[in-house]
Amino acid sequence: MSFPTSTVYGPVKSWRFGQSLGIDPIFHISTCSFNCVYCQLGAIQNISREYKEYVSTEQVVHDFEEVLKRGEKIDVITYSGSGEPTLASNLGAIIQAIRAKTPHLPQYILTNATELGSKKVQQALRLLDKVIVKVDAANEEVFQKVNRPAPGVTLHSVLENIQAFKHSYDGEIEVQTMLMPMNSKGLMVDLAKILKHIGPSAVQMNTPKRPYPLEWQRENRGNHEGIFHCEVRQIKGISEAEAKLYLEELRHLTGLPILSVYH
Repeated sequence: MSFPTSTVYGPVKSWRFGQSLGIDPIFHISTCSFNCVYCQLGAIQNISREYKEYVSTEQVVHDFEEVLKRGEKIDVITYSGSGEPTLASNLGAIIQAIRAKTPHLPQYILTNATELGSKKVQQALRLLDKVIVKVDAANEEVFQKVNRPAPGVTLHSVLENIQAFKHSYDGEIEVQTMLMPMNSKGLMVDLAKILKHIGPSAVQMNTPKRPYPLEWQRENRGNHEGIFHCEVRQIKGISEAEAKLYLEELRHLTGLPILSVYH
């Protein structure tokens, strides 16, 4: 089996952003400070918080230019890919280089927020139009069970990082939460308190719709159909009816715009 060789993937149709072109600043080995039970990439190979250059800025720019030659419709550029994008020390340089080539396109990032307390990371992310942070848990026990973070990472530290970044950023901050039976039942009140404290411009409520591959699958970056060449495990999501109830409850408790993959 051959893996994709480009650090740029898509554009893929996103229920949130339209035609989203993915930028992967990690690429070679899946590296993340989380190893979430639902990750579409499968088991993370390197559970780490190591801050370094994983792939050169030049390679990303080259791959980006090759995609632009195809002339496909692109609504937004989204940094995500093979792990946690804020671990890439050259993220700011990549953002600036791509902005110079396509100044008309908004640039977003999907991040687990473990590194948002870093001044260097904050500096890079201030170049973006929107930052989407992951909050999947209402308490520490659920956080460790669902997100399976690198040693030393806690829900408290993640929430503190989000607040620190919020004070340094003028753009939009949204929250993305992945709800499953293990982190939703009986926990909406506590989750609402966290969301209200963060005060995002919107909350994206998602649920797993694909199985979890037990091996790393780079080709599943942004793939909403799921391509698997290995053993998989089914992840139970929440139903449309449950999603509607949670959506209404969170709206009532927080006063925030809550967006659901089902609605």
